[in-house]
Amino acid sequence: MTPARLRGCSRLARVGMAACALAAAFATPAQTAPATAASAPAAATADAAPDSGTTLSLSARKVYEQARSQLVQIRTVLKGRASQTSVGSGFFVTPDGHIITNFHVVSQAALKPERHDLVYVTADGREAPLSILQIDVLHDLALLKAGDAPARRFDALALRPATRSLAQGERIYSLGNPLDVGFAVMEGNYNGLVRRSFYPQIFFGGALSAGMSGGPALDQDGQVIGVNVARRVDGEQVSFLVPANFVAALLARGREAAPLKTPAYPTVAAQLQAHQAELTERFIRQGWKPQTHPRYRVPVPPDEFMRCWGGSEVSRTGGMDLERSDCVMDTHIFAGDFNIGAISVRHESYDGSKIGAMRFAARHAQSFRNESFTRLRAEQQTKPQCQEDFVDRQGLVLRAVVCLRAYKKLPQLYDLSVLVATLDQPAGGVQGRFDVQGVSFANAQRLTRHYLEAYEWVK
Repeated sequence: MTPARLRGCSRLARVGMAACALAAAFATPAQTAPATAASAPAAATADAAPDSGTTLSLSARKVYEQARSQLVQIRTVLKGRASQTSVGSGFFVTPDGHIITNFHVVSQAALKPERHDLVYVTADGREAPLSILQIDVLHDLALLKAGDAPARRFDALALRPATRSLAQGERIYSLGNPLDVGFAVMEGNYNGLVRRSFYPQIFFGGALSAGMSGGPALDQDGQVIGVNVARRVDGEQVSFLVPANFVAALLARGREAAPLKTPAYPTVAAQLQAHQAELTERFIRQGWKPQTHPRYRVPVPPDEFMRCWGGSEVSRTGGMDLERSDCVMDTHIFAGDFNIGAISVRHESYDGSKIGAMRFAARHAQSFRNESFTRLRAEQQTKPQCQEDFVDRQGLVLRAVVCLRAYKKLPQLYDLSVLVATLDQPAGGVQGRFDVQGVSFANAQRLTRHYLEAYEWVK
């Protein structure tokens, strides 16, 4: 596996949470470029003539002009200063001044309200303060309220009715404020939902630029079908739309809520608890793929909400050959300074017949020791508490390490890591790793047992 340093573990049993997790696990069986408003006419096309029973098609420019007064830029600023720390987009959804955006756009103000304020700026330059009413971290949404709402009425965008399903190829117009250079519209098509997303997400066939997060995606009638999400996950830019039905649900439960005044960590933690419970149930229920190795049954999840990649490397110098499988979730939940709520599973199969038993044993042990169990900074997460032991899976002996790390501001949530190596061959074997972010202690035990029990001889 990828070399890194093994920390926090010893070959002796340790007393702590990880020891309980390992022990309890076996207690029972069991493309179009963005067009700014100025350049939109280049992307606009002549409107199609209306047929009987057909709605008049709108160009990108007409959609923009129709929605311009409902769009806002959302700025996070240092409290008591004019300096902005981040910008995103949003849009009015009620005449009473309710605004929808992404949670990640306002996360600094939600989690550190003593240091940050929010303001909105309209296309014509009007500015006013904002307050946060409700958040939905699982779908990256936030409901805000304009500070000048008592003194005015607002133009609002309508949500597309849930009864009107989108058709494949239907035009979509994504609006926002890319790179803080002005309001813009990007044209694309509806291409269905993201296939392996844990929660429903709409695939948008175009790259959403930074700053367009939180802006609306509209159909040809100017109704909201989704909310833009443009952010980096593990160093990779991701772009998709949150379906409008989650906007409707957030608005229904939050429009009369009092503004959040204190850090929103309790709300974030409660929503993540619900997520980890559903994730655990769905992951265990789906089971494992069959026939993953000629000698062992190795845990590899099916392609339901995870993506698996494989590869092989044959030594050209007479060294050790290996094959690798790496399965990760496309869905990550943004929780402020880090992502959470995902599972990854990987293993490497080694063939050391060319180098002999002694050299293979040294290489195999080195790879095991070099694994790291530290993911976040010390102010965000505790040091790993680990238990190492030998597990007998019906005659197949495994060397196993189980580690837990607690989140300091998200009570009762842990990161789980399980590292496994087979020990039955003198010059070959498998090393596997299982990682879960943001799981309860009880579900960490269940998932540990589920993973370790997947190893067995091929019958």
